Amino acid sequence: MSDETVERSRVLEIRLHGRGGQGGVTCAKLIAALHSRLGRSVQSFGDYAGERSGAPIRAYTRVGDGAIENRNKVYRPDHLIVLDPTLLGPDALAGLADGGTLLVNTPEPAEVLAARFPRVRVAAVDASAIARRHGIGTRSVVIVNTTIAGAYVRAFGLPFEALEETYRAFGYSKNLAAAREAFEAVRESGPVDTSASPPSPPPPAPPKVIPLVEHSDGKSPGLKTGSWRSQTPRYARHLAPCSAACPAGNDVEGFVQALARDGERAAAAVLARTSPLPSVCGRVCPAPCMAGCNRKEKDGAVNVRGLERWIADHAPAVEVEIASCASPRRFAVVGGGPAGLAAAWALARAGHRVTIFEAERALGGVLRTGIPVYRLPRAPLDREIDRLLALGVEVRCGRRLERSDVAAIAREHDATILATGLACARSLDVAGAHLDGVEQGLAFLRRVNLESGARIGGHVVVLGGGNTALDCARSALRSGASEVTVVYRRSRGEMPAIVEEVEQAEHEGVRFAFLRAPVGFEGDGRVRAVSLAEVDLGPPDGSGRRRPVVSERRSALACDAVLLALGQSDDLSLLPDGWSLRQGRLYDGDDPLPAFAAGDLSTGEGTVAHAIGDGRRAALRALAALGPGAEEPRRDRADRVDAARLGRDASAREERNPLGVPPKTVRPEAIRADHFASSPPDGERLVEAAIRRREFGEVSRGLPSAREAQRCYACGDCTRCDTCLVYCPDGVIHRTETGYEIDLSYCKGCGICVTECPRSGMEMSA
Repeated sequence: MSDETVERSRVLEIRLHGRGGQGGVTCAKLIAALHSRLGRSVQSFGDYAGERSGAPIRAYTRVGDGAIENRNKVYRPDHLIVLDPTLLGPDALAGLADGGTLLVNTPEPAEVLAARFPRVRVAAVDASAIARRHGIGTRSVVIVNTTIAGAYVRAFGLPFEALEETYRAFGYSKNLAAAREAFEAVRESGPVDTSASPPSPPPPAPPKVIPLVEHSDGKSPGLKTGSWRSQTPRYARHLAPCSAACPAGNDVEGFVQALARDGERAAAAVLARTSPLPSVCGRVCPAPCMAGCNRKEKDGAVNVRGLERWIADHAPAVEVEIASCASPRRFAVVGGGPAGLAAAWALARAGHRVTIFEAERALGGVLRTGIPVYRLPRAPLDREIDRLLALGVEVRCGRRLERSDVAAIAREHDATILATGLACARSLDVAGAHLDGVEQGLAFLRRVNLESGARIGGHVVVLGGGNTALDCARSALRSGASEVTVVYRRSRGEMPAIVEEVEQAEHEGVRFAFLRAPVGFEGDGRVRAVSLAEVDLGPPDGSGRRRPVVSERRSALACDAVLLALGQSDDLSLLPDGWSLRQGRLYDGDDPLPAFAAGDLSTGEGTVAHAIGDGRRAALRALAALGPGAEEPRRDRADRVDAARLGRDASAREERNPLGVPPKTVRPEAIRADHFASSPPDGERLVEAAIRRREFGEVSRGLPSAREAQRCYACGDCTRCDTCLVYCPDGVIHRTETGYEIDLSYCKGCGICVTECPRSGMEMSA
């Protein structure tokens, strides 16, 4: 039967069945190339990926005169090509209409096959024997694709010369002799007379081509894989890089996905497991989660910080669960800053009695005294503190403790957590350091934040490159300074301050002098200039940044005031005699005490997010030290993400990986970014620079909506996107109420589902 007998307006559909190693997909493509050379439109593709030799595969070819728009698999073929006769059966013959053609690689005569399949036209050739004689492949794995293509040309009345041209184009000329032998050896048998027998049942209608997200099921291949499958796919939750990078230990991917799927209250419930201060972090966190976001490589990181603020501002009244504790203990928390608040939050949620001791008149620590209100308005801070107090936490404010007080508090409570921060501001031991007008930046910020109408005038020089330096500079502008210059000893790219804060300061008129180090102050009673030395950058130091090398090249920068923002160090003067701090725990001599340091006092990291994370972990350490009776808080997913990230929790590692190793973090190369449409991030809305530099109103108005959550890849997590189901060549993946189920009786371990998973939510296991 010539291909010319097919209606020219109809697309010819061919399906090929074979096994891995026989070259079936290449055969389908050769047939497509042959028809293309004859002037037809073609399409060809296969079901395969990391196939094991011998695994069943399918390939498909379509031929037509016009554009071929059908992108589905071939379910109702006009012709079948079977490279392995053991595959002949209902599954292989499915959809082949009466009168269609079946070409089989088999030593059986065509007449024998025709008796088995009476309603189709049969062509048979022993392509394996021919290919073996011509040395194509090995004796154990014979490659029959280029051989049986010769039989195809004869069976369908196509010119052998066209096949010769195709092989020359593909570099297969050495296989032409085998193709010619198959061309001569193929035998055919037409359909037998079936007028007296009942008609064949109509082939099933092909499935409708539907969007990716609407697929729900596939057809099983009907061939059990048995013991030859060497690997199996499984669904696995890997650690998203945003969660791995979060110093507070938040389940970042979890709360962003909860916001995308279920709204603000669901997302707030996820955040509440680890952080009492989401509104604060959503405003002042340096957001290392965004620096690690895999979406950054495509079109910009997800604005996680803005989403955290959105959640906190739109779901402020979320109910917080308090665990039932059979034997509640008494805890003292010394310091009401972010670390102390986080420790109290974790302990109160676990059902224990907590008292916070704070030297200031109100809780908040550096959040209240050090961060300007244009970055952190007091309303959201007070709201989150009130939510903490609603858990039953007691507060004793307005009295600065002495050593004896700390010792007494420790005796009166089951455990104590010291969260006093970095209380000693660093100074400069240079000439003129004690001139009037040279002031610690934190002292200036305290005046600005706690004293109404604090003023500073003239040209203000700020020394430092961190967030405190930027807060001082921008607050000075708002407090009357005519000019502000930030002097930093390294380059702009090495500043530890939040990048957005640097940009906003620049827009407001703050100037920067980089690669300059202060070496003295000039003035007669009051500072009138800063003596600056030019800095050369040497090799990297312990921080990974290039070490500043101060030169002898000097200049003077005239000024009216200087604010020092050179960092802080811990103050251990509160520790009673005989006490010492070792790796976050307090000791009396060599005896460990039920007392722990938290936040900057323990880690020295210096950010609100780090303080929150270590405050909660200090609470967990204290509970563990008190033994089982303290009833450690219920460990939910967020707690386990944080513990596994730090490698400190065996149960967390065991749950996420049976081998007991920390979970792998999903890297950018593991994401199929082509599965996601481009969508640039939403920026936060800012008050115009000319307006904001004159007032202390909040600079950022936040995100315009929660749309940004939809951009999250959900790295390492299954979102039921159906990609695995759609790409499975054998239809062995099925939807369930909770996700997906893989029928391992039929799975051949090809790994297509794992390879195609857009977000690395699957893995292959032995």
